[in-house]
Amino acid sequence: MIDSHCHLDREPLLSNLSQVLIRAKYAGVEKLLTICTTTREYPNILDIISKDPIIYGTFGIHPHETKNYFIKKDEIVKKVKMSNKIIGVGETGLDFYYNNSDKDTQLKSFQTHIEAAVSLNIPLIIHSRNAENETYDILKKNYSKNLKILMHCYTGSTDLALNLLPLNAYFSASGIITFKNSSLLQETFKNIPEDKLLIETDSPFLSPEPNRGKKNEPSYIKFTAQKLANLRNIELERLITITTNNFNKLFFNT
Repeated sequence: MIDSHCHLDREPLLSNLSQVLIRAKYAGVEKLLTICTTTREYPNILDIISKDPIIYGTFGIHPHETKNYFIKKDEIVKKVKMSNKIIGVGETGLDFYYNNSDKDTQLKSFQTHIEAAVSLNIPLIIHSRNAENETYDILKKNYSKNLKILMHCYTGSTDLALNLLPLNAYFSASGIITFKNSSLLQETFKNIPEDKLLIETDSPFLSPEPNRGKKNEPSYIKFTAQKLANLRNIELERLITITTNNFNKLFFNT
């Protein structure tokens, strides 16, 4: 399995990283992608990816943080090139639910991240909440053969997913699909083509059932994988093979 989105720089993961990795590997995790959300935390990301061969990272500014950490395209490119284990741009996108940063600042930051990802020809990790139309519009406007989209922790509509598919979008299922009140999202993940599916924990957030309410960690990816396999009426091993191959195709062109 591959955890396509986690935050190993957050507690309680960071101070227990060695044990977290042991449990992840025991559960069958073969790669982890730890995600950057601010410039300040990027040195920690670079340090963490040096700890173990299975850990990779990204660079980006979360939409919540754009009021404090606006960054230009060339700066993003420079940061990404600091390590060959930085394999994605993000977490970026739009969050008009909390509006921790104003909409214009979020949109400008999202645009610079898109341009950087296209320039680097690496995937763009996108957070989108209460911003379906705006997310689709900006991605469609910037469509390019070098634009590789990963909709992280996807909770959007089936309609948005179908609209994004022609733009080379992938969709990552988090522990939310295991929640009892996520029936609409479960239906969406039944309809996404199998060659566009990934899985993630978003740990230490969003622990899946049966660990909901606890701090999440990469080893819990197995519960999300099993739920997604059940939803699609396929064997767990097949689901793992599909999502692993999709991650490797998206990030490593293999």
